[in-house]
Amino acid sequence: MPFGTVSATQRQMNTHVPKVGLVSLGCPKALVDSERILTQLRAEGYLIAPGYADADVVLVNTCGFLDSAKAESLAAIGEAMAENGRVIVTGCYGVEADAIRAAHPGVLAITGPHQYEAVVGAVHNALPPVHDPKYDLMPPQGLRLTPKHYAYLKISEGCNNRCSFCIIPSIRGDLVSRPVASVLYEAERLVKAGVKELLVISQDTSAYGVDTKYATSKFHGREVRAKFYDMAKELGDLGAWVRMHYVYPYPHVDDVIPLMSEGKILPYLDIPFQHAAPNVLKAMRRPANQEKVLDRLASWRKICPDIAIRSTFIVGFPGETDADFNYLLDWMKEARLERVGCFKYEPVSGARANDLGLPQVPDEVKAERYHRFMEAQQEISAEIFQSKVGREIDVPVDAIDLENEEAVARSPWDAPEIDGNVFLPGETSLKPGDMVRVRIVEAEEYDLIGELI
Repeated sequence: MPFGTVSATQRQMNTHVPKVGLVSLGCPKALVDSERILTQLRAEGYLIAPGYADADVVLVNTCGFLDSAKAESLAAIGEAMAENGRVIVTGCYGVEADAIRAAHPGVLAITGPHQYEAVVGAVHNALPPVHDPKYDLMPPQGLRLTPKHYAYLKISEGCNNRCSFCIIPSIRGDLVSRPVASVLYEAERLVKAGVKELLVISQDTSAYGVDTKYATSKFHGREVRAKFYDMAKELGDLGAWVRMHYVYPYPHVDDVIPLMSEGKILPYLDIPFQHAAPNVLKAMRRPANQEKVLDRLASWRKICPDIAIRSTFIVGFPGETDADFNYLLDWMKEARLERVGCFKYEPVSGARANDLGLPQVPDEVKAERYHRFMEAQQEISAEIFQSKVGREIDVPVDAIDLENEEAVARSPWDAPEIDGNVFLPGETSLKPGDMVRVRIVEAEEYDLIGELI
């Protein structure tokens, strides 16, 4: 993500005020970390620089999930070093400090993920704060890097799962859930500040509260359990869209489906299935009974026919055979998921998958399977979204595309940045954040076309 924007008020402030630049890479969970760091620094009197030249020091929040992400992080650090020279590194790749210093020995400090105090301390060492009442004003919702009308709400850190392709637990540790009152008060502040959509994120959202034995805490004088269903119900009472991400299909997830049918939360679940073939799932150390998953999907759709399931899959995992891949395609045709992403397997340094002794799938085979998979899913998505033509739905406007003379919005079945859009031709007078009622008049493979009612 590029540098944060700077307001006119900030530009008018005295230039002696210390300025921090930010480059934020990786997933929404890392983005939330960046927001928290900036909020703390801004509260201490720092300004957010609009570019390298204006910054007294640059923070680079890195991603270290894949080797390609590590390479991107090193490149971003290198660019910051070349353009500014005073760089502090944090984030997931920060756990490999030796590798970072070998490539860029001049960085000022390196910290790991969600080490907020250490990052702020590193900034203090490099650039002491200058407190002034004129500068220490902070909105109650903090600083955010997303548009004003939606926000990511991180409910926990870490993960108790041990998927063989993933190194996140070794980077971020085991599951640590936030107190539910803390989550709900933050959500309430965001909604009061104008946020119309809350995107709930974590490493394993449906495991929320397991580590605390679902401990209760007081929200407006009421005891609320730190449990997935209880949190979802409370969030649904705040008057904003609530979208659930990174949900594993544990049996208790069934309990939240009626909340979707009642309109309390959005009819949307982001579930990382990763594969369907039993042999591959076993090697991945993932649940391997996909027949039960199909039964659960059917039961969810019976309760909430409008539900959209979003998932990601990996092709080319070590040991994946042609039979395994064809099994996946057949399963996909039966599951008929609304939104799907696909990744070609990439070895990750430190992942258990490297030590399984399974044959590697050639890159050309990975590419061929990827294209076959996406072609199959495109056909499924096109059929599903064709059925939306004629529907009347509420959509939030995300942007105005003046070049194409249209507003860019999203349906309840689409998360920002990862799913499709609802395009509204000619509606350039709308504003980002507007919630409007539209009729769907046309469907493409991944996007919808609508008109204002």
